[in-house]
Amino acid sequence: MAYKIGRCLLLDLLRKKDMSQLQLAEIMGIRVQQINKYVLNKQRMSLQVAKNIATILNCKIDDLYEWIEVGNEE
Repeated sequence: MAYKIGRCLLLDLLRKKDMSQLQLAEIMGIRVQQINKYVLNKQRMSLQVAKNIATILNCKIDDLYEWIEVGNEE
């Protein structure tokens, strides 16, 4: 089974944690504009960034994106 990355679910996770993009950016020591790029699907997170965000939000890395099943072809 193969999957491709769908839309970023970061905004949904932030809302559930009652945390703003600015708060997350400050915790991570990065600019809020970078968080916004992830939220708007303009840029994908690196594995390192995804791990750090997942740790902060107490979720799994898999929870940060929707995963689309593409079968065995891709």
